Amino acid sequence: MFCLRKIFKKRAGIALLGFLLLFSIFATGCDGKQETGKKQQTKTRQNVIRIGYQKNCPLLILKASGTLEKRLKPLGVKVEWYELQSGTALLESLNSGNIDFGRTGDSPPIFAQASGSGLKYVGVGKSKYEGSAILVKKNSPIRSVADLKGKKVGFAKGSSSHYFLVKALEKNGLSYKDITPAYLQPGDARVAFEQGTIDAWAIWDPFTADAEVTGHARKLVTGKGYTTDRDYFLATPAYLKKHEKIVQIVLDEVKKSSAWANEHPAELTELLSEALGIDQKAIKIAVDRREYGLDPFTPEIIQEQQSIADKFYELKLIPKKVTVKDNIYHFKKDEGK
Repeated sequence: MFCLRKIFKKRAGIALLGFLLLFSIFATGCDGKQETGKKQQTKTRQNVIRIGYQKNCPLLILKASGTLEKRLKPLGVKVEWYELQSGTALLESLNSGNIDFGRTGDSPPIFAQASGSGLKYVGVGKSKYEGSAILVKKNSPIRSVADLKGKKVGFAKGSSSHYFLVKALEKNGLSYKDITPAYLQPGDARVAFEQGTIDAWAIWDPFTADAEVTGHARKLVTGKGYTTDRDYFLATPAYLKKHEKIVQIVLDEVKKSSAWANEHPAELTELLSEALGIDQKAIKIAVDRREYGLDPFTPEIIQEQQSIADKFYELKLIPKKVTVKDNIYHFKKDEGK
């Protein structure tokens, strides 16, 4: 009996040892697969740049050209494009890490900085103030900015038009409190403007041009003397840390596609008209009064952006002061050219 019990214990011990060894091998195999999966995800992540764009922006021109994909292919980097409806939505996607690179107008990055975002300015576009305007109906009794007192004005909150309107009011003896703001995105504002539920509309091209051509609108003032209305290109700190060269290449291709746009207005008009669903007559007006391209980050341009930040803080539209220069990225390498 003792011998049988001893043999049983010995066999049970061997079986237990075998099970433990098998479990160890299985667990190691699972860990190895998980680790491989992590490595694969990291590899995939490193070989992609995710770009957010809006239909009416220089990145749409770059996307349509296909040159960025060709430039990055030898480096094994793929491009993923994500269409977003507004600068605010684009910055939210950048901040959450859903995209790596994008472009907005001048004001959305200010709001992002004020909310604690570490997003970096990596490029700045040329001024396009001629396409920004405060519109009224052609038969409106409003003849000057001063006549906006007590009126309802539509515009997108936190947009370049928001700042433009504030500056136009101030320079004509009014304050922001003298009007009734109607926070509306371009599509909704257009409907409100045509139906007469707002008295004026602060907006940018090509919506300005389209309203002039088909909406019986009249320009009260343009952005001249009030705003420079620049594009800003932004990237996440995490992507810049590992892929500074890729971001430089993207900016270089933006320059090239912008040069093409300036040299081929007819083809650009057709491209934008189809993408935006706006008549070519209106698009041509917008194209003819805009120059595409990038400018260097000069002290004057940085101050332009800082003035916007200071004004929004003064109006209590952002919760804290921001210092624009703290979020401007300085490239350490020059490999993108």
